[in-house]
Amino acid sequence: MTILSSATAAAAESSLSACSRDLAARLADAYRAVRDETERRAAPLSPEDQVVQSMPDASPAKWHRAHTTWFFEQFLLGPHCPGYQVFHPDYAFLFNSYYVSAGPRHTRAARGLLTRPGVADVAAYRRHVDAAMLNWFATADTAKLEEIAPLIEVGLNHEQQHQELLLTDILHAFAQNPIPPAYDPAWRLPATDQSGEDWVALPEGIHPIGHAGDSFHFDNEKPVHRALVGPVRLARHLVTNAEWLEFMADGGYRTATLWLMDGFACAEREGWEAPGHWRQVDGEWNIMTLGGLQSVDPAAPVCHVGYYEADAFARWSGKHLPTEMEWEVAASAGHLPDAFGTVWQWTRSAYAPYPGYKAIEGALGEYNGKFMVNQLVLRGSSCATPEGHSRVSYRNFFYPHHRWQFTGLRLADYGA
Repeated sequence: MTILSSATAAAAESSLSACSRDLAARLADAYRAVRDETERRAAPLSPEDQVVQSMPDASPAKWHRAHTTWFFEQFLLGPHCPGYQVFHPDYAFLFNSYYVSAGPRHTRAARGLLTRPGVADVAAYRRHVDAAMLNWFATADTAKLEEIAPLIEVGLNHEQQHQELLLTDILHAFAQNPIPPAYDPAWRLPATDQSGEDWVALPEGIHPIGHAGDSFHFDNEKPVHRALVGPVRLARHLVTNAEWLEFMADGGYRTATLWLMDGFACAEREGWEAPGHWRQVDGEWNIMTLGGLQSVDPAAPVCHVGYYEADAFARWSGKHLPTEMEWEVAASAGHLPDAFGTVWQWTRSAYAPYPGYKAIEGALGEYNGKFMVNQLVLRGSSCATPEGHSRVSYRNFFYPHHRWQFTGLRLADYGA
């Protein structure tokens, strides 16, 4: 059994390495760290900011804060804490997401219409559940805590996923504002290491793929299986804005032969002519960021591109997107210096179950398995991913037209 590495590296180290502390204290520390990180990310947002839903795929910040709280109430406190009283009888309907087994739920696309409960009510809901969870840690017997610790860990990792979505969703909302607001005026995309060789060669070989060991992982990262990889060369560096501007100048968005049919239809329908959140100001390209509207930095990795765009760019460059297995082998060997912490990287692998995959039983079995169709895998992590929430086997997944996340790409070369 493992206990979650919390939202900050310092908290994780404190929580996991203090062997003299009991399980209850370690659970409480990890729980507080993650829950506090959600509130830290929401703190710059006004009540008006927290209600807005800019598209059906995004959710209001207030909803993210409430949904992650409902998760602990629904799957932990209700079934395992005798005498627990739910905060409000309607909240299960309002803040369930897609867990059909857990009961009916409010329409996803209409979450932004929930002006009530208000931000203060959601804060009170979080305090109520937090108090119950922390009291439970302090009073439950060790055997019960050991039994339920893996479920607590799922809940904390689930909240970390929503911490990233909280930022990407509010950025999408702010990007619709003609007077572009800044979430954090000091925010900048992290710099990447562009030194060293441009390519890393992976010779042909059979490699283990998937999460090994007992440390935390989602069920879609298992079971470990063997895959044939190579020969292939992977770009050590992410595709940059400068390279993307060349693609744009060469008519990349208008050249149908570079695109999958569905992708070109999507680009025409949506009027794409640049990555998401880009806009022209006085003839110069700018990008809407968490720091507000900024000039496009040619040296920075391109961001907010969907799979359709990434695939078209790879064709234009005469290269390909890597498979998720190729990415995992290269990242496991330390060959990709910017694999984590800047942008998620599209692969050409369909999001499908690994050989022998079996979803866990119960409502939590809906967490990953039922989405294993029509989506593509991204690997790595982004600048919005909480600390302690990335690993080489992590499988993120989105539909090919999605580009409001911090998504970019690296290339693969299979030679002649």
